[in-house]
Amino acid sequence: MGSEPLGGGRPNLYAMALEQFEAAADRLELAPEIREPLRAPLRELTVNFPVRMDDGRIEMFTGYRVQHNIDRGPAKGGIRYDAEVSMDETRALAMWMTWKCAVVDIPFGGAHGGVIVDPKRLSLTELERLTRRYATEISILIGPNSDIPAPDINTTSREMAWIMDTYSMHQGYSVPAVVTGKPLAIGGSEGRNEAAATGVVITLQRAAKDAGIALEGATVAIQGFGTTGSIAAELLSELGARVVTVSDRGCTLYNPNGLDIIAAQKHKAETGSLAGFPAAKELPFHHALEIECDILIPAATETQITSKNAPRVQARLIVEAANGPITPEADASLRARGVRIVPDILASSGGVVVSYFEWVQDLQAFFWDEAEIHRQLERVMNRAYDDVTRIAEEQHVDLRLAAHMLAVQRIAEADTVRGIYP
Repeated sequence: MGSEPLGGGRPNLYAMALEQFEAAADRLELAPEIREPLRAPLRELTVNFPVRMDDGRIEMFTGYRVQHNIDRGPAKGGIRYDAEVSMDETRALAMWMTWKCAVVDIPFGGAHGGVIVDPKRLSLTELERLTRRYATEISILIGPNSDIPAPDINTTSREMAWIMDTYSMHQGYSVPAVVTGKPLAIGGSEGRNEAAATGVVITLQRAAKDAGIALEGATVAIQGFGTTGSIAAELLSELGARVVTVSDRGCTLYNPNGLDIIAAQKHKAETGSLAGFPAAKELPFHHALEIECDILIPAATETQITSKNAPRVQARLIVEAANGPITPEADASLRARGVRIVPDILASSGGVVVSYFEWVQDLQAFFWDEAEIHRQLERVMNRAYDDVTRIAEEQHVDLRLAAHMLAVQRIAEADTVRGIYP
């Protein structure tokens, strides 16, 4: 099939997701009556809505919400604000969320949403009005028992609070469980902010051991220094790894002796960028993927490693913290060179695991402390890693194919047991 366009440009994320699914379905010899329903999203909603700007103008925005599959439970997935949001991107992210929830064996299906907007050009009041109007438009789909949004790129606990409040106003009472990733004051969970990074590091520790890489002193490069990338860098430094490279959209920092991650976090918080950080060499953003290192963590956005730059990747182990950071063509190229890749639907699932914990706590109105959250997250992540590596060994396949086989098999079983209505 091929997801990378022949003439260059951004690879198609939905084509990527379908290619990965088809490979797993072929290996599982999935019957057509099971395969076909899993190829297409269950529901797709496009909304076009007006927002009053601060100067009194009315501006139109377009948003999406896609539910890929709900055979195992309510739909779950993030909301993204970005100028490049598209329906195909939203479809892909919803499909990957279906597989992600199935890999870690939590009772959610996959969904995703987004608005085509550059949030940096909006004031705080405009952003709130946009969020509340978008929440109103997709309220025909979302709900604590149907579809539970969460933060994604350019959305945070603040936007989740606005969505929760908007939905609650429509209901006439507070509904904390309608979103996850909320502030603690309105039903958020301890450990949610660090969950994605913690899940990455738990998985990385297992994968490094299997790859024969001692984490103490291992060199690590991290592309992306948002919440997941920066916290993963901090946790790995505490474990004795040498984080030699971190990057944001402004630049890549490199220090072969290891970076002071706490100082880098403070610098970015104060200046808004890693640029200008002392005691490190500044390189272009894409160089973070090509630095000589033991472990590479792509924690930025999708399709960062393609067939064009894959030959320059020097890491022995890649742990995907972002969704879809490696195209199928690049994936094949890296594996042919012996690079071990821990796929996104396994490595980056810590966020949705703790989102599940938050949802359960909201429904019960009974909350756990941070130590319990971490203990349960570690249990779930280790179980999922064991499940994926067992299939990889038994079927003689790579970890990505094994993870997709595990996920697709679990969804197919639920689909078969439920049957078709009517």
